[in-house]
Amino acid sequence: MTRSTTESVLLSAKYSPSCYACLRSLAERGVRTVVVSPHEGVPAFASRYCEESIVVPSPNDDLLAYRDALLSVADRPEVAAFVPIWEEDAYLLGKYGEAFGARVGGAWPDFETLRSVQDRLRLAEVAADAGVAVPATQSFDDVDDWDRERILKSRYNLLAGEYVDSFSERDAELNKTLKYLAPGEEPDPETVYAALNHVPIAQETVTGGADEYAFIALYDRGEPVATYQKHQIRAKTYAGGTSVYRESVAVPALERAGRALLDELDWHGLAEVEFLRDPETGEFELMEVNPRMWASVACAIEAGADFPYYYWRLATGEADGIDDEYAVGTGNHSLFGELQHLSSVLRDDYPDVERPAFDRRLWEIAASCYSQPNFDYLRLDDPGPFVRGVRDAVRL
Repeated sequence: MTRSTTESVLLSAKYSPSCYACLRSLAERGVRTVVVSPHEGVPAFASRYCEESIVVPSPNDDLLAYRDALLSVADRPEVAAFVPIWEEDAYLLGKYGEAFGARVGGAWPDFETLRSVQDRLRLAEVAADAGVAVPATQSFDDVDDWDRERILKSRYNLLAGEYVDSFSERDAELNKTLKYLAPGEEPDPETVYAALNHVPIAQETVTGGADEYAFIALYDRGEPVATYQKHQIRAKTYAGGTSVYRESVAVPALERAGRALLDELDWHGLAEVEFLRDPETGEFELMEVNPRMWASVACAIEAGADFPYYYWRLATGEADGIDDEYAVGTGNHSLFGELQHLSSVLRDDYPDVERPAFDRRLWEIAASCYSQPNFDYLRLDDPGPFVRGVRDAVRL
């Protein structure tokens, strides 16, 4: 396929900071950025590194219209690669990989492999085959003993037509609703099905106080090109959830578990493999796999593991010579997320998690912001995304 001399990368944006981290990384390397989003006000559109912004249909309104918009941009001769940032991107690349592969470079698994990670029930089976620890996981329909503490969660990373019979080819819905069930608490099946639109899974909880970690990798047809690890220090709530402060780490046992799983899958492309570390045994127990660029990729870039650029090089046939060394102990913050964490300390009540002292937690956040002044959006040389993000937060 003939390309122009100025090659571009196609990126998709919502309100998570991952797109901004990718476009900044690649633009600083001289790659022209084309950003698409169903939302006109996304922070990435306000960046000086965003050279072209295009509003496209929402994948949650019409998945095929979103697919066609992506393919239309990918048809341009100068667009050399498409980076999967959203779960919908990963799904479309897996299902329509031949159409995308004829237009742009990149790395993504075939659909059957993708299904093995987007379907959490199948993922538990793969983990068992790979010798990777995973909490006992059952289909909700198969549970006959509710005497143990469990989490009720969506079976799929993304609800879509290939997974849920009631969904058409045009339907897609992110559904990560979690419900913690105390021992002896048996939910009503009809209420569960109506709320989640499918039969979910019931998963045993890991011992209280477990820390969240992730093994992240870029694979080229079963072989790792680059790897990285992170530890979630703080989340959106004091009980856990979306990461708001994380640090780079290097833990051999985490590396072994992550590689074992991806090797079992003969993986191709990006993957964030999430684990909980059991505080009693130290064992890493698998939670899920995100087959795309992850939300806190900025932390990896700050540490020296520039995954957007690694992906670009692999997509354009220049993967040889990638140096995936990174600095351990590099931290990165979501400032708005840190404020949400403090709000949680003041207002939320989680009976099974000890509430931290507000003044101590405030000091910890201030100290880490001083020692690790790295932020998802706050950049003095590119204030637009941060200003837009603050404006949107105030409106909410």
